[in-house]
Amino acid sequence: MTCRILKLTEEAGEAASAWIGLLGQNPRKGVTHSREDVAAELADVAYTALVAIESLGLDSRLVLDACARKARARVGPPPA
Repeated sequence: MTCRILKLTEEAGEAASAWIGLLGQNPRKGVTHSREDVAAELADVAYTALVAIESLGLDSRLVLDACARKARARVGPPPA
């Protein structure tokens, strides 16, 4: 389980690196990533998190739904 949680932080770091690469924030490297690269890395983060939730013996869909309900309650309904 520890490795799954650590893998999640690794994937988040890769998403951050892709974002930096998209913005060209590293003057030595310039622009190295696309929006699609960033999205793919974010998807890796999401998928890795879902695997970790399932590894805890929980239903990741139920956990994600509960999280979405909580976020909607804070933000309110989407504009019509």
